[in-house]
Amino acid sequence: MPRALIFDVDGTLAETEELHRAAFNATFADAGLGWRWDQPSYRRLLKVTGGKERMRAWYDERGEAGPDPASIARLHQAKTAHYGRLLSAGALHLRPGVAVLIARARAEGVALAVATTTSPANVEALCLACWGKPATDLFDVIAAGDEVAAKKPAPDVYLLALERLGVSPQEALAFEDSRNGLCSALAAGLPVVITPSLYTAGEDFSGAAAVLPTLVGFWPSLGSADLGQS
Repeated sequence: MPRALIFDVDGTLAETEELHRAAFNATFADAGLGWRWDQPSYRRLLKVTGGKERMRAWYDERGEAGPDPASIARLHQAKTAHYGRLLSAGALHLRPGVAVLIARARAEGVALAVATTTSPANVEALCLACWGKPATDLFDVIAAGDEVAAKKPAPDVYLLALERLGVSPQEALAFEDSRNGLCSALAAGLPVVITPSLYTAGEDFSGAAAVLPTLVGFWPSLGSADLGQS
């Protein structure tokens, strides 16, 4: 048994990306920017980790100078507020198997952590919407992208989570939905379980310990042949 389970958030705990896309578009409309991210555009932009970084990439690919970092940060704050309102309206549900796995890990004394490129505010909003509890009641450690020098696929956020948990990579198991997340966790030395999401289905998941449609019936057994089985 691992001593800790470390979860990505967007796409892994819940299918959040359509809500994020709606929140970005509402923010752009409020700011009078005249932009709209459709699904193909957003799928492409998801290769860039981090909301502020996606906005910068959008400016760059359009050949526009774009706002300065402080203005991007303000836009991202507005987008986070839109996202929180969408969550509070009950527009999101956990992916199948997630709630049971986290409850069982808690009951078994397995530590729980988040390693994400999203903001702590978004993690908090998701936990309140889906569990009715603050994030700190569910997770022992929350490591977010803005706390590290480099976001996924760099290993920094997973290394931070491991440091805060006080466990080695061999004593933990990561859960991801994307190639960037997989590369990040593997670079930190972690075994990784992948559950592809709406925007990541079809990506290359070579190196994952298991690739599963959902976490229904999942209970980890590191080093055994039945990883990913109930």
